[in-house]
Amino acid sequence: MTTQKKKKSLLKKLSSKYRLALFNEQTYEELFVVRLSRLNVFTVVETFGFVLIVLVALLISFTSLREYIPGYPDAQQRLLIVRNAQRVDSLHIEIQKRDVFINSFKNILMGEDPETGASQEDEISETTMNGNGNANINFARSNEDSLFRIQVEREERFNLSVREVPQRAIALESAFFVSPIKGLVINGFGETTGHYGVDIVAAPGSRVSAVLDGMVVFSGWTVETGYVIQIQHPNNLISIYKHNEILMKEVGQVVKAGEAIARVGNSGELTTGPHLHFELWYNGSPLNPVDYIAF
Repeated sequence: MTTQKKKKSLLKKLSSKYRLALFNEQTYEELFVVRLSRLNVFTVVETFGFVLIVLVALLISFTSLREYIPGYPDAQQRLLIVRNAQRVDSLHIEIQKRDVFINSFKNILMGEDPETGASQEDEISETTMNGNGNANINFARSNEDSLFRIQVEREERFNLSVREVPQRAIALESAFFVSPIKGLVINGFGETTGHYGVDIVAAPGSRVSAVLDGMVVFSGWTVETGYVIQIQHPNNLISIYKHNEILMKEVGQVVKAGEAIARVGNSGELTTGPHLHFELWYNGSPLNPVDYIAF
């Protein structure tokens, strides 16, 4: 009974109404009147506190104010954390690759299989015991082997030592050059900046000949000089023929001195009429063709 009386008295106190009034001190006029109870005051204070806490949490979560909280990383620190994690992951992968390489190299030095670690003698004895012998060995040419052979043969096309008998080195002064074309030299060597050859006027379609024995190392089209063909000769000599109408040789073909390789034309942007631009290079330096060839 006593406990129930205390609960009733507590509820009565909380629900009891109180009047809060503001009076003018001089006239005693009521300016503001509010009727409150203790329960209403507690409810309003708790609601205001909850709303205030929610607003502060949202403000900190969605603004840069969270960076001022002790222990919270800023944007730069978070970026560094992500980068360091990526670097650690990459480093872990590289360490695994290194371990695999070291183990494979170690197995090779010990005469074992680089992948399984079993010795070759054990593999041979196991094969012999199984009675297989060489029955399972397949000597058929694979697709990879065929592609590799084609690649090697394509690269060897540019090797003069494979296609012909090596020639004895001849002094440049004693070499005999065949004139690439008969005509009139209208623009000499070095007359303009970057002009490393001579321009020879000839009738359109005239035959262009190789000046020495050699191999075609370039045969194609360029925007400025049109159809161009380059020939590699012995003694580190290279002859270049530009502004042709058509090309008669392909890359990798061996040509003889005086053999037709192209036709005179007017191709390319840097040309004003049918002519042949001829260059002669020795050990990477341009030579004046007039000093060695009678056009």
